[in-house]
Amino acid sequence: MNERTDGRIRRVVMGLFLGTVLAGASGCGVSGGGPEVAGVAESTPMKVSGTFSIVAVDPHAGVCGAAVASRYPAVGKVVPYVRAGVGAFCTQHWHEPKWGPRALDLLAGGMGPQAVLAELAKDDPQRDMRQLAIIDAAGRTAQQNPARADGPSLWWGSAAGRYYACQGNTLAGRKVVAAMARAYEQTQGGLTDRLMAALAAGDEAGGDHRGRLAAGIRVAKAGVQGDWLALYVDESADAVAELMRTYQELEHEAKGPAKTE
Repeated sequence: MNERTDGRIRRVVMGLFLGTVLAGASGCGVSGGGPEVAGVAESTPMKVSGTFSIVAVDPHAGVCGAAVASRYPAVGKVVPYVRAGVGAFCTQHWHEPKWGPRALDLLAGGMGPQAVLAELAKDDPQRDMRQLAIIDAAGRTAQQNPARADGPSLWWGSAAGRYYACQGNTLAGRKVVAAMARAYEQTQGGLTDRLMAALAAGDEAGGDHRGRLAAGIRVAKAGVQGDWLALYVDESADAVAELMRTYQELEHEAKGPAKTE
């Protein structure tokens, strides 16, 4: 399959998914007052997880989740972390997987999102190289961008809105984060549907400028032990499209109506 044909298939898959879950999306603004978006032309070496991700919660349904895509292999298993009744956390660009459980432990112990990030960065000599995002079960968020990113990254930035935060580095541009925020806010359905729509929108906007390789989503629900839903594509020529196909074919109670506000 040549690159042009593969690209057409990817756009069709994305279009089918977004056409199913997006309702009333018009213009290029973001609803709900719009997110605050920050970005800078910077860089990142190939060894780090150039990534775009989103963390979100539905406090009324007791659901929290995170979704991610990157040129980094198996990114869904090293960037997003979720815990029912606690929240979600992502560590990327010089990611530190051991911080996932620790961040959620600190949240569970009563520390707020801003304080959790401050605690993680306190004695970290690489703190200016990391991009972090966290949200608690009540919907409070905190983000940290990589102030000293290095290498071939074209853009990094972040956005936050009601009950969600999205962020990325090594991106094709500001449009990636903006598209994710808009898709999450305007998508009808449950939290999982909205996370998938945000991931699809970020990918369609250019995503990681180096290319597509891996993607994943993890969702937790109050009363359910461990992950309520977890899907990963560890290596693929078009990871987000493959994740979308898997999700569309999946029969799971995490899919479906929920957004009533």
